[in-house]
Amino acid sequence: MTLGVVMLCHAALDRAAQLARHWALHGCPVVIHVDARTPQDQFDSLKTALQDLPDIRFSPRSPCEWGSFGIVQATLDASTQMLADFPQVSHILLASGSCLPIRPVRALKDHLATHPHTDFIESVTTADVGWTTGGLNEERFTLRFPFAWKRQRRLFDGYVSLQRALRFRRRIPQGLVPHLGSQWWCLTRPTLQAILQHPDRPKLDRYFRRVWIPDESYFQSVVRQVSPCIESRSLTLSKFDYQGRPYTFYDDHLHLLRQTDAFLARKIWPEADLLYRTFLTPDGDRALASEPHPGKINRLFAKAVERRVKGRAGLYMQSRFPIRARGGTLSAAPYGVFSGFSQLFHDFQPWLARALDARVHGHLFAFDRAEFAGGESVFKGGLSDSPTLRDYNPKSFLTNLIWNTRGETQCFQFGAADEQAIAPFLASDPNATIFAITGAFAVPLWRSGRSAAEVRSEAARLQKVESDFLHELNGPETKANVRIWSLADFIENPAEPLEQLVDLLHPRAAHRLTDLPQLIPLQGFGGFLQDLRNQGMAPVLMGDFPSDAELARPDQPFARPRIVR
Repeated sequence: MTLGVVMLCHAALDRAAQLARHWALHGCPVVIHVDARTPQDQFDSLKTALQDLPDIRFSPRSPCEWGSFGIVQATLDASTQMLADFPQVSHILLASGSCLPIRPVRALKDHLATHPHTDFIESVTTADVGWTTGGLNEERFTLRFPFAWKRQRRLFDGYVSLQRALRFRRRIPQGLVPHLGSQWWCLTRPTLQAILQHPDRPKLDRYFRRVWIPDESYFQSVVRQVSPCIESRSLTLSKFDYQGRPYTFYDDHLHLLRQTDAFLARKIWPEADLLYRTFLTPDGDRALASEPHPGKINRLFAKAVERRVKGRAGLYMQSRFPIRARGGTLSAAPYGVFSGFSQLFHDFQPWLARALDARVHGHLFAFDRAEFAGGESVFKGGLSDSPTLRDYNPKSFLTNLIWNTRGETQCFQFGAADEQAIAPFLASDPNATIFAITGAFAVPLWRSGRSAAEVRSEAARLQKVESDFLHELNGPETKANVRIWSLADFIENPAEPLEQLVDLLHPRAAHRLTDLPQLIPLQGFGGFLQDLRNQGMAPVLMGDFPSDAELARPDQPFARPRIVR
C-alpha cells in the first residue's frame, strides 16, 4: 500500500516545504500545487528547497480564489499528475500547506491498509447538513455565482437577490445528488481515477464552475456515483467557528491535538514552532495519547463557540459585546442595591459591611460623583468617580465594577436623587437583589430644616422619580430579586427586614444580628408629611405613616419581638 499526497499551497511556503519533505521521507509521493497568485520568487524558492527529493512534483499553477472553482481545478490537475507519475500509489490524500500530520505516517498507512477499498470523504446530502453558514445551502446548487464573494461582495449579494426575485433556478445535472462535506479527503486510486475519467465530467465541470464553494461539494457529490465503499468522515481535524471560519491551532494546543483520533490537523499557525517540532519527527509524536478522546475535543470546541457567541457572564469589552438575543449575560456576580436605608440610619453602610463581610459603597450614581467605598476616587479596574465618565455608559460602569471585584460581594445605595438611567438594567439583572423602602426620600428633606412649602416641589419630583423606579421593579421584564417596604411598615419593626436582607445576601453567615444600625429619630416627621399635604402635595409612597412617630424612637422597644439566633 502506497499513499500519495496532493498538497494545495498558497502561503507560508517554507512550512509547506517542511511538510512535503516529511511526507516524502516517509515514502509518500507528493504533488504540490501553488496558487498562481503566489509570487514567482516564492514558488522558485520552494522548488529549490525540494529539488533533492525525486518523489515530489509540481502541477500546473492556476489561481485559487476562495469559493471559486479554481481550487477544484487545482485539485483535479494535481490528482491527474499524481496518478500519471506514480502508478504505485493506491490511496491519495488531499492536504493543504497548513495541514500538519499529528499522528505517525505509518499509523495512517496501517489504517488505510486495513481499509483498502474505503474512501474517506465527508459526504452528506444538503437536507442533512447543519453546519453551513451564510444562508446558502441548497441555493448554492440552484443559483449562479459568477462573482467573487470576498472581492465583489455587493455584486455577489445583489446577483443572489436578483435571482431570488426572478425565481431563477439552475438545472442540476441528471443523476447528480448534491452532497456537501469537508474539502480534505483520502480516496482510493480506482475512485479518484473514476472521478477524473467520468464520462460526464465536462458537463459536471461546467455546472460546478458556477456553484458556490465547489471544493466542498464537487468531489463529495461525484464520489457518490463511482465509489463502492464510502466512510463519510475526514481523516483531517478541521474545526470552524459559528461564522464558518476555520480555527487556527497554536503551540498551546499541543495537548489538545494529542487527544484527537484524526491523522492530520488544519489549520496550523506558521509560527507554531513547537507543533512542527513535535509532530514532524522521524517517528511522529511519541507522546500521543494511547486512547484518543475525540468527544472531549468536540465538547471543547462547542464550549469555544458558546463562549464566542454568549461571552463570559458580565464581561463587556470592545472585542465581544454580549448580545441579548443570543443569551447575552448582564453582570458577573450577585450584588445588593439598597434604596432608602441610608436615609433612615446613621451608620447603615458600616453596619452592612460588618454584617455581610462585603464592600459597601455609597450612592454610586449620585449626580455629583460616584461614591466608592472608603471615599476612593479611582476604584478597581480604573473606574473613576467622575459622573461624566460614569454616565457615558452607566451599564458598562456597573458591570465593570462587578466584573473587577468577582469573589467579593458589592453593595451600593440607590435612590430617587440619583441618576436613573441604570434603573432598567438593575430591574432586569438576575444577579441584583434590590431592597427598597418607599418614601424614605422625604426624610432628608424633613431634616434639612426647610419648611414644607420650600421643599414641596422637590418632594413631588422625587416621588415621581421613585414611582417610576418602582414601576420598573414591578414590571414583567424584572429578573432581579426585589423586596419592597413602605416607610410606615419598615419602622414598625426594622429588625425583620434587616435580617431578611442579611439572609438573602449572605445565607451562609452565622446569624449574629445582636446589634442593629442606629435608626434616625422620626419625631415630627408625621407632621411634616401633613404639612406637605396641606401645601397640595400628596405623599403616598410612605404608607399610612402615623402622625405620632413614637414608634421610631430608638429608646422604645420594637412593636414585635425579633429572634436572635
